[in-house]
Amino acid sequence: MPRLADADRERITDLFDRHLDVGLHHGAQLAVYVDGECVLDLAGGETGPDGDRTTPETRYVLFSCTKPYAAVALHSLVDEGDLEYDDRVVDYWPKFADSGTEKSEITIRQVLSHTAGLQYGEINDRPDRWTDWEASVETVEGMDLVTSPGEEPAYHALTFGWLVGELVRRVAGTPIEVAARERVFDPLGMDDTGIGLREDEPDDVATLVGFEAFDRCRDPGEGLNADYTDLAALFNEEHIHRAVIPAANGLGTARDMARFYACLANGGELDGTRVLSEGAVDEMTALQAETDADGTLSRPARFALGFWKGGTGADPYGSLTPERVFGHAGLGSSVGWADPEENVGFAYVTNGVRDGTYEHVARSRSIADAVRLALR
Repeated sequence: MPRLADADRERITDLFDRHLDVGLHHGAQLAVYVDGECVLDLAGGETGPDGDRTTPETRYVLFSCTKPYAAVALHSLVDEGDLEYDDRVVDYWPKFADSGTEKSEITIRQVLSHTAGLQYGEINDRPDRWTDWEASVETVEGMDLVTSPGEEPAYHALTFGWLVGELVRRVAGTPIEVAARERVFDPLGMDDTGIGLREDEPDDVATLVGFEAFDRCRDPGEGLNADYTDLAALFNEEHIHRAVIPAANGLGTARDMARFYACLANGGELDGTRVLSEGAVDEMTALQAETDADGTLSRPARFALGFWKGGTGADPYGSLTPERVFGHAGLGSSVGWADPEENVGFAYVTNGVRDGTYEHVARSRSIADAVRLALR
């Protein structure tokens, strides 16, 4: 008996279409893997106002859903014995901090668990440097601690990417976008996903659109000028699409993301291809830090190593999600997660951005609940 019946597929598709019909966003994709098989692969709406029809191959800006891709590239190096989680960052990146300082004691585990104490700094306010890897790295090297390492779980919204990316570059000897492709995307057949665009790729990424709270459609850029959403406006620009921002400018599809999480839900292997050992998956998805009020997002958070764990009232993986679930969300209701007990990989991406998180979480949860309740 299939674990997702035809009637359930129809109900989930109706809900997916309803989000588009009421104007929550212009375009969206939804993909679900169960027991290693793709059982849902939906695409609808347009790539933006007056845009082309969204297809399963349309690339979306994934924002922070990029972080797990970069993290798994680093985890693969740990899995191969090239470094360990409790090694200090300066052991591989000497200019990261002056010897003997508190910053020099930051470990790779603290970077991956958002407890490094570098949750924000000058780099957040310098988008002019984001297109220059060396300039970004030098800026991170010059950053001062916000909190003591290991002291406070606080989401590293942008710094996470340069920290992980530079560690990968120094240990693997290849840039993070290349390492992620070679270690994650290519082995899993994630043909429409990358960290930034390469020179020979067209800029055909779906347009992000700003919406006011409870509003319907707007033009590109409108509604993207308040608080953190002004950041989103930058991600409609081609020079940002072509940069390497490993915390934020992954470009890809829900189909690829669901495949990624299907692999991790299955212990690091999919269709005969192993990306990580089962032990590595267990270690990287174990709870590392939790808080009732994240130091950046001011909401409950449970951090693994590069992933958010389920089990809080604020996670976007569905209502009252089991603690075993892990994944990540990104601005604009993009979210992916894995349930290892149910062997499910899930991904939902959209191009509608709002100021605030309530509507993002609500629509992501409604889709996730529909999928979870339908599984047999």
